[in-house]
Amino acid sequence: MTTLKPNDKAPDFALSDQNGKKIKLSDYKGKKLLIFFYPQADTPGCTKQACSVSASLKDLKKRGVEAVGISPDQPDKQQKFDAKYKLGFELLCDTDNAVAQAYGAWGKKTMDGRQYEGIIRSSFLIDEKGKVIHAWYKVKPEETVPKALELL
Repeated sequence: MTTLKPNDKAPDFALSDQNGKKIKLSDYKGKKLLIFFYPQADTPGCTKQACSVSASLKDLKKRGVEAVGISPDQPDKQQKFDAKYKLGFELLCDTDNAVAQAYGAWGKKTMDGRQYEGIIRSSFLIDEKGKVIHAWYKVKPEETVPKALELL
């Protein structure tokens, strides 16, 4: 499994958001970006994580940071998730998990004694030039924003 470290170049992406608009990493050039990977829209942990980011958007933006969430969900599911919780930021659809793999946020997991491959809840703080400031793997949903704010 690939893992990103500080100063690594963040893997590029071009993914559809919840409204079907193509979003690329380069769209955020000149801004810091908090990227978080979550397994599935509108599940308890993912909702806690996304709502935490949403509640902190003002604080993040004051510090020059934008935020995007990435999951394997289809745009319609992401759109319903956004509307239900009024998240207010882009939710990107990595339906083939290629971006998650590039970031090291895809791998072996175990639940109820069963092994499978899936999203490893992870978050990344990217600088204005597309370099990784920090990567957190197996991050707890409620720790995504505090860990990023600690570094800013």
